[in-house]
Amino acid sequence: MLSKSLVSKYVCLSFAIAGLVALLATPAFAQGQQPPPNPDASFLNFFRKTELSGFADLYYTYNLNKPAKPCTTLAGVAVFNCLSNFNFAHNSFSLNLAELALEKKPASDSRGGFRVDLDYGPTTTWVHGLEPGGTTTYQNIQQAYVSYLAPAGKGLQLDFGKFVTWNGQEVIETKDNWNYSRGLLFAWAIPYYHTGVRAAYAVNDKVSVTGFLVNGWNNVSDNNTGKTVAVSGTLKLASSLSASETYIVGPEQTNNNRRLRQMSHTEATYTPRKHVTVVGTYDWDYDREPRSGYWGEGVSTYARYQPNGWFALTPRAEHYFDKGGFVTGIRQRVKEVTLTAELKHRDGVIVMLECRRDFSNMSYFTEHDRPGAKKHQDTITLGMTYAFSTKIAGRAENLAR
Repeated sequence: MLSKSLVSKYVCLSFAIAGLVALLATPAFAQGQQPPPNPDASFLNFFRKTELSGFADLYYTYNLNKPAKPCTTLAGVAVFNCLSNFNFAHNSFSLNLAELALEKKPASDSRGGFRVDLDYGPTTTWVHGLEPGGTTTYQNIQQAYVSYLAPAGKGLQLDFGKFVTWNGQEVIETKDNWNYSRGLLFAWAIPYYHTGVRAAYAVNDKVSVTGFLVNGWNNVSDNNTGKTVAVSGTLKLASSLSASETYIVGPEQTNNNRRLRQMSHTEATYTPRKHVTVVGTYDWDYDREPRSGYWGEGVSTYARYQPNGWFALTPRAEHYFDKGGFVTGIRQRVKEVTLTAELKHRDGVIVMLECRRDFSNMSYFTEHDRPGAKKHQDTITLGMTYAFSTKIAGRAENLAR
């Protein structure tokens, strides 16, 4: 009979042999031992797929009405140039916005992605001025969402988180606009951002559709228990002509799920010649409240002439009817015409010189220290932006080689 100690030795030896066989059978030993991961290689691989971008945007605006008092103030931001976004200050060199962004776009070989935009300046304070969760909580995060490219057809991209609105010809970042100041429709007819889910799918080269389920307008923290839904479609009618339509509906009033806010945004882009592009938009908004009644509607037209890569000239004209004083405070018809000259340097510097006139059928604009004293307002703006992107830099480096 075997002793207990001898049995124990055989058991231990058997486990040791079995473990050695299992280890030798692993792919690492079958194919040769692989070296440990290189932290530097992982870091470089991350930035090969991730774009780092950013900009600093500053301006000087002179208002010929010489306002000494602001038209309005929101979240501590005083607006001296009535109806303008985001060049608020008069006769002062001012910061508009500074931003750093990281983005990894999902692709068929790497289906996960993300985007984070970190912002600082009075522009982002104003954008988040009505945030139910508090201005200081979210104002420095313009966007933060996770993406996934589902293997459905040509690819169904899903984004979950906070993202800027898909509506309008203009955006928050000056560097991506044709004019320095934002138009009436951008400022008063559409939202700035949403929080929720969006699903985008390109049916073919001519048709794409996107669906949205979000908390609502300009809110990370919802102000009621309802949700807002939207659908957007883009149609490329020809190589020189495209059109898009968006419809949004959902409850937007605090603690009220019954009153629905609706919005329709229509946009058409036409490029008759290589250096000329014309854009027209129409916005219709409806939201009934006891204090203000209906919302409003408006149209805008842009015509951009860009003969080369460093110069462009863009006139813009708009008409907005604030039917119930929902956004401007009084029932009025406001119009604006703007002319912007743009100089763009290849190293990332953008200079814009702009002349703009706003006018109304009511005495609305501030003159000296008298709010509501005039029916028109003239402003001259000089804006300068420096923007960079590792993606753009990489392309330039490859071209140089």
